[in-house]
Amino acid sequence: MIKQIVFIFVLLMTVGVFTYTVRRYISFFKLTRSFTISKWRQRLEVFIKVVIGQTKILRYPLAGLAHAFVFWGFCALLFVVVEMIVDGIAATDKAFAFMGGFYNFMTATGDIASFVVFILIIIFLFRRNYMNIKRFQGNEMTHRNHNDAHLALTLILLVVFTLLGMNTFYINMMHNEGKEVMGVYPVSHVFSLFWTSDNHPLIAGVYEGMWWVHILTIFVFANILPYSKHFHVYMSAPNVLLSSLEPFGYAQNMPEVSKEVRLMMNPETAFSTPAVTEPVKRFGILDVQDVTWKNYLDSLTCTQCGRCTAACPANITGKKLSPRKIMMDIRARMDEVGPLKVKNGKDFDDKKTLIRDYISEEELWACTLCNACAQECPVNINHPAIILDMRRYLVMEESKAPAGLNTIFANIENNGAPWQYSPEDRMIWADNLEFNIPIMAESVAKNKKPEYLFWVGSAGAYDDRYKKVTQAFAKVLNHLKIDYAVLGKEETDSGDAARRAGNEMLFQMQAMTNMEILNGYGVKKIITCCPHDFNNFKNEYPELGGNYEVEHHSQFLQNLIKQGRITLNSTQLKGKRITFHDPCYLGRGNNEYDAPRKVIQKLGVNLVEMPRNKSNALCCGAGGGQMFKEAEPGDKEVFIERTEEALELKPDIIASACPFCMVMLTDGLKYKNKDEEIKNYDIAELVAISL
Repeated sequence: MIKQIVFIFVLLMTVGVFTYTVRRYISFFKLTRSFTISKWRQRLEVFIKVVIGQTKILRYPLAGLAHAFVFWGFCALLFVVVEMIVDGIAATDKAFAFMGGFYNFMTATGDIASFVVFILIIIFLFRRNYMNIKRFQGNEMTHRNHNDAHLALTLILLVVFTLLGMNTFYINMMHNEGKEVMGVYPVSHVFSLFWTSDNHPLIAGVYEGMWWVHILTIFVFANILPYSKHFHVYMSAPNVLLSSLEPFGYAQNMPEVSKEVRLMMNPETAFSTPAVTEPVKRFGILDVQDVTWKNYLDSLTCTQCGRCTAACPANITGKKLSPRKIMMDIRARMDEVGPLKVKNGKDFDDKKTLIRDYISEEELWACTLCNACAQECPVNINHPAIILDMRRYLVMEESKAPAGLNTIFANIENNGAPWQYSPEDRMIWADNLEFNIPIMAESVAKNKKPEYLFWVGSAGAYDDRYKKVTQAFAKVLNHLKIDYAVLGKEETDSGDAARRAGNEMLFQMQAMTNMEILNGYGVKKIITCCPHDFNNFKNEYPELGGNYEVEHHSQFLQNLIKQGRITLNSTQLKGKRITFHDPCYLGRGNNEYDAPRKVIQKLGVNLVEMPRNKSNALCCGAGGGQMFKEAEPGDKEVFIERTEEALELKPDIIASACPFCMVMLTDGLKYKNKDEEIKNYDIAELVAISL
């Protein structure tokens, strides 16, 4: 009876403290902006794959498998915890034993899981303290963060140790009393053979002590978790369930900007657009009240594992940016200002902001928006979305961007391209071709509607090196008698660089201008050599009303090869050693890794992979507007790091499938004085050579 009263009292205290914590966090969530959730069936599929299947954590196979076993082990232990709570409240012992075979299975699973978790936690502690894992380090990782990890691991160790001890002494206690053991305990049964004793009071006392230490440790742990990095024990499952279902290449639209752009372009239809659900105090994120509740949930879910930072090309090359730090800073800032805003009102100003007081502009502008951090995050945190929104604030509210980016904003607005070229020069790339390039306006004027629009893109039209790729792909199209046309002088920049650099207004103006032209010609199918333009048309234009069937030229070429319409036989390339660099917005951004490789493999060459390839590939360093600005200080440039990785394979050719990647890798070869010895070709050029 006394045990029952004490247990209920302790349980009520535990629930009371936990309720206080939940209410505290709810009050913080109320300070943030809204975020809409839908598509629950798809979310459930992601949940099963990522949470139950632990697929993201298993991207690091050895460490991932160990962590997955800890997760699965804890899931198995939940049954035991629930039974103990029932026993404590009802003054029973083994309350669920009536379940028979299922009970035996669950107790056996929990017993084995406890032993496995015990061993793994010891390994984790050793690994964290003696193996000098680089991703556990970093300027943001203070002694408090490391101690936090040690405390959590120690408490887990105590939980599983006391459960094993409790099971061991329970078996001995039942044997001494001549009673049947309820449940099956494979590991503890072996341990019980080494702890036999006829001293029944001692055995019973140790069992009772283990029982109390086990349940009290769980209660303490339950209330420590929300204040530690291990809050992800609670938050990871809901965060994965609520995570983005869009491809990594997608950047969230700003409907408040859409309405303004439509108003400027067509006042008559502006007010037929959906209304913005809340008043816009500012564009983008300056402080924590500007983040969405989902962004804040991301910050609470962050495990501080460092996988994001370890994959970040900016961090790898010595720059200040650490995606992990971004998430930690959001949580820390809310912990600082949240209680003050709850007490004094949402508009309370403590004269600090998330940008600058916590996150520097240098960190934000170092990001290439390659999405490597989001790809690696085991709990589906979307770091780039938050970084992009902070850039949007700097650009759209303060007109504050690096000089190079301000230049391309002006050029896109005035010339329709990031460079200061006249729109009249968009077709210069075709001047020396032996055949005519069909122009969409001329074709339509002749009552011809081409099947495909070949979107050349700004780099394809103006960059001297990439003009050769445009010409090569045009030769392929002409050779195969593909029914296509280009927009010519009517084409204007897709807006990718503007959007990724934070100028959402300029992006949407470009997008809507392009859609007006495309829709005017009734364009349905688009082919482009640029993964960034491909991503815009495929993932971002539809939200603004532009729906097209879009193919990257690697996909288009691979499909033609598959259909038998292209026969490749090049003596120039046969036996050449080629490595392929994955463009971020083709690979990670849109999960296309096979098409370019299948094209290359048909060339009769020796395809060799860089250590970081496919979804693990390192960015070339050009994305997110980086190609148009000075890089932030660091140990080296990202494109140098990537070029060095490719050169280690001693290739004859570095193949790419993106204008930005080609520029950066070509510069890297020049920097390394390898541009005469090793060539950088786009796959379109390789196919053109092999026809």
